[in-house]
Amino acid sequence: MAARSRGSGLFWAALSRRRAPGPGRCLSYQPHAPAPGTWSTELSRLSHRDLYRLSVTDPDRFWGAAAADRLRWVEPFHRVRDCDLSSGRIGWFLGGKLNVSVNCLDVHVEKHPDRVALIWEQDEPGTEVKVTYRELLETTCRLANALKSHGINKGDRVAIYMPVSPLAVAAMLACARIGAVHTVVFAGFSSDALAGRIQDAGCKAVITFNEGVRGGRVIQLKATVDAAVKTCPSVQHVFVCQRTETPVVMGERDVQLEEPAVCAPEALDSEDLLFLLYTSGSTGKPKGVVHTQAGYLLYASLTLQHVFDYRDGDVFGCVADVGWITGHSYVVYGPLCNGATTVLFESTPVYPNPGKRHLEYGWMGGWMDGWMMVGEPINHEAWHWFHSVVGEGRCPLVDTWWQTETGGVCIAPRPADEGAPIVPAMAMRPFFGIQPVLMGEKGEQLSGNDITGALCISQPWPGIARSIYGDHQRFVDTYFKPYPVPFAFVVLKEDLSDDAPAVLQQLRDLVATKIAKYAVPEHFLVVTRLPKTRSGKIMRRILRKVAMETTEDLGDVSTLDDPSVVKEIIEAHEAYRKQRQEEKKKK
Repeated sequence: MAARSRGSGLFWAALSRRRAPGPGRCLSYQPHAPAPGTWSTELSRLSHRDLYRLSVTDPDRFWGAAAADRLRWVEPFHRVRDCDLSSGRIGWFLGGKLNVSVNCLDVHVEKHPDRVALIWEQDEPGTEVKVTYRELLETTCRLANALKSHGINKGDRVAIYMPVSPLAVAAMLACARIGAVHTVVFAGFSSDALAGRIQDAGCKAVITFNEGVRGGRVIQLKATVDAAVKTCPSVQHVFVCQRTETPVVMGERDVQLEEPAVCAPEALDSEDLLFLLYTSGSTGKPKGVVHTQAGYLLYASLTLQHVFDYRDGDVFGCVADVGWITGHSYVVYGPLCNGATTVLFESTPVYPNPGKRHLEYGWMGGWMDGWMMVGEPINHEAWHWFHSVVGEGRCPLVDTWWQTETGGVCIAPRPADEGAPIVPAMAMRPFFGIQPVLMGEKGEQLSGNDITGALCISQPWPGIARSIYGDHQRFVDTYFKPYPVPFAFVVLKEDLSDDAPAVLQQLRDLVATKIAKYAVPEHFLVVTRLPKTRSGKIMRRILRKVAMETTEDLGDVSTLDDPSVVKEIIEAHEAYRKQRQEEKKKK
C-alpha cells in the first residue's frame, strides 16, 4: 500500500490483521463456473453481428447461455424470462438462486486472492490505498456480520450514506451477502434529502462515516445522519466508521463496527431485491428504482466487458460517485464481477488544481485506453476535445446512452464488428438484447424509411429496472405509456443572446426536420442557466414544474449545485407568461 489515511477505523484494522479466509474458506458454491467473459462453445464462434442478431431474435438462448457461463449459481434457473411490458411484469432467470457478493468476491479469491480489487485514490493527491480481493472479502464479511448481529436480515433495507471509499463498496457487498437491500445516498445530499429516501424505503439501518473529505473540505456526515434519523422511526441502528480522527458523539442507536471475518453467503432468488436507487421524480418526491439480483449483475458484468473492452488483468477507472447508478454498475458490481481492479476516486478532478490532478493520473498523457461519458449528451466540441487533447488522437471515445432504470449501457459505439467506425457525439449501436424502435405520438410502432418518432426499446433485457419501490403503477405509467410533447428551456451562448428570435426559429426548424413536426415545442423559454445537480445532471422535474406552473411544490432542491437558479427560471417564466398574455390580448 502506498499510503493510508489517519483515523482508519474498521477497514484498516481489518487489513492490518490480515486474517482473511483462504480460498474456499467462506464458500459453499461448487462446481466452478467458467471464467468471466467466456461464452458457451456454441456462441463463441459467432461474430458480433450474429451475436446481436441472436440476442434480439432468440433472447432466451442468448441470455440463458450468458447467465450460465458468467455467473455462479447455488441452484440453476429453470426459465430464462417471464416478461410483459404492458403490465410492467419483468422476471429473469426464474428458479435460480445465487449470491451477488460471491460472484464479485469469493470466485476471484479462489483463483487470485492477492489481485488488487480496489485502488482508492484519496482526496489528497499522491495518497492511495490498494485493497486485494481477499482483504475486500474479509471486510465485507465483517460488515455483514455486524449487520446480522444487530437484527438486519434478508429483505431489510439499509441506507448507505458514504463517499467513494473501500468501506462504501464493502457496505454494498455486505448487504448483498446477507440479502439486505441497500440504497446508497450521495454523501453530499442534505439531511432532508437523506431522510426522505430513508422514509420511503423504510430503512432499518444507516451506514455512514464520522466525516467525509472531498476537495480539501471536511463534510459532517454523522451529524447529517443524526439530523435525518430524527424523522425516521424505522431506523434502529446507525453503523459508524471512522474516516478521520475527529471523535464522534455516539447515541443509543449508534454502533461502532467490529465483527468476525467469516460470513456465509445467503442463497437469494434471482428476482430478490438487490438495491434501490432514488432518482428525482416529476412530482418532487424521489422515486426508488428497484433492481434485482441476477439480471442486473449479469448485465453490468457483460456491458463492462464488451462496451469498454475489459480484459483480464486490466485496471478499470470510473470516477463516478457510488451514490449514482454509474458508480453501482461501473465502479462496483460490473468490474468486481469481472475480477477487475477498479479505481475509487474520493476527490474532485480540480483539487488541489486541475493540472496537478491531471498530470498525476496521466489524464493529459493519453495512457487510458477509453473514456465513458454519462449524465448528459456529449456535444461535438467536447467530443473532439477529449479525443484530440486527452486521448492524443489515439483514444476511442465511448459515448454511452443509458440511465438508472436501464441498469447498464444500452447504446454505445462498442461492441461492434472489427474496424467499425465511431461517429463523434453519437452513441450509435444497441447493445446485445437492446432492440430500439420508433413510436408514433399515439404509441404505435413505426416502420419504413425516412420516418421520425420517439425512440423506445421494444423488449426487456436482464438489467432493466423491475419497479418503483412501493408504487408499481407509477412505474408502468412512467415508462410504458405515451408521453406529451415537450416545453423547451434554452440557454444561449453569449454571442447569440442578441439574436434570440432567429435562433429559436432555427431550433423549431431543426426539431421539425430531425425529429418530427409534432415534436416541435409550443413554448421556448430562454434562460441564463439550468438547474443542475453537483454531478452536472439537469434536474428536469423542476423545469417540468415550472412549465406546468406548479412551482408551489418543487420538492427537495438541496441537491442542486446552486439552488438560486430556480428563482431565476421561475421569474423568467413569469415574464414569458405575461408576455404571451399581452400578445393574446392584442390579437
